[in-house]
Amino acid sequence: MNFSLFCVHSTGLAVAIASSAALPIAFLAPTFASSVAAQTPPETQPDAVQVPDFLNPNPNLLQFPTRPEEVKIQRTQPITLAEALELAKRHNRDLQVSILELERSRSALRESKAALFPNVGVNANLTNSRNASIGGSSQSTTAFNGQAQINYDLFTSGDRQASIRAAEERLRIDELDVENRSLEIRLNVTTQYYDLQQADEQVRINQSAVENSQASLRDAQARERAGVGTRFDVLQSQVNLANAQQDLTNSFSQQRIARRRFAALINLAQSVDISAADAVEVAGLWQQTLEESIIQAFQNRPELLQVLGERNIFEQQRRQAISRLGPQISLNGNYSVIDRFNDGLSATDGYSVGLRASLTLFDGGAARASAAQSKINIAIAESQFASQRELIRFDVEQFYAQLQSNLDNIQTSSVALNQAREALSLARLRFEAGVGTQTDVIFAENDLTRAEGNRVTAILDYNRALANLQRTVTFRSAR
Repeated sequence: MNFSLFCVHSTGLAVAIASSAALPIAFLAPTFASSVAAQTPPETQPDAVQVPDFLNPNPNLLQFPTRPEEVKIQRTQPITLAEALELAKRHNRDLQVSILELERSRSALRESKAALFPNVGVNANLTNSRNASIGGSSQSTTAFNGQAQINYDLFTSGDRQASIRAAEERLRIDELDVENRSLEIRLNVTTQYYDLQQADEQVRINQSAVENSQASLRDAQARERAGVGTRFDVLQSQVNLANAQQDLTNSFSQQRIARRRFAALINLAQSVDISAADAVEVAGLWQQTLEESIIQAFQNRPELLQVLGERNIFEQQRRQAISRLGPQISLNGNYSVIDRFNDGLSATDGYSVGLRASLTLFDGGAARASAAQSKINIAIAESQFASQRELIRFDVEQFYAQLQSNLDNIQTSSVALNQAREALSLARLRFEAGVGTQTDVIFAENDLTRAEGNRVTAILDYNRALANLQRTVTFRSAR
């Protein structure tokens, strides 16, 4: 059903159209996007940590090295975890894509809000013409025709409001996605930095094991030359030294792999390698109880808020579908000027103002079917919210348990390390006094190597569990 009401006048009077800015916008009620305060992640704030410029990669993303010297490692630079996080924040391409998607959503919201204002347009024609004549002269004429139009949708049955709200929800979801990616980047960099520390520590431990084995071999050879030792003791020491050297060679290989993996993660320059500058130590203590950690995770995790945002978008899409069955009312205005030069007549103008209303009586059920799809999407989003909530709880419980067990392991391994050092000292004294064997010394050396490795592993496993727990709870004071 359509009807129109127009008013036409030709005296040249203009009609003032009320600005849409004066229209009530009470539909901008609180939504999910406004109920949760938007936060700019710390990862997008101005740099707080200074890093050497030579660590930054070539800004040309299409750089393609063609010569070996372009990819040859020129130097190894020790960096701290804070510097590594700063480099990852600057150069991580996934985060850059998320930020661009956020800017796209801001533009989409501005596009949706443009429907709050009228559309205004003007056009003009200037025509010079001369009619052909037979046997006589013809005269040219010049004519001007100009028009201005204004159109505004006064009432859309909720379609305009729903479109704006959906755009607001999409913007908030993309803001949360930037935060979520920032948290994931921080977690990946932190845990791989601990892998780098472990690789460096394993090299140090194996180097110490080689030095201990070399000392034992020298003692065994000296005792053999003095006639108080046996060839068997020398052979045992040589085998133990060969095993230690092989472990050291393998640890060097793992160290190189860990360094290059970490360099790729933070997008270092092609000719720079890195090592861990921070000492291996406990990263901190978790003060909250398990129950408090679970509640904080429910309140803070971006994933839960994103699912709620998706649910709200589906609700707005349902309203948009239903709005197609409601009345649509629009305001139209037109003003025109016509003048033909040199005809002895003055210019004429006119205007028209009208209201147009439309109502869809039957669309074959398309609008209601679209609304039903959105209702199903809402139910799916609610189910996904429940699943995500249970997954978050499990993550908190899992990393909390790992944190506690690794804290116990740190205490146990520290005691074991002191005992292994004392045992090795006693084994050497007994061997030198002739009441012990070379085998006892070798066993004590191996126990010391294993105890040192266990302590480093316990500390770094604790730090990894702490980083994962902070990520799971979205521990903002740690960012």
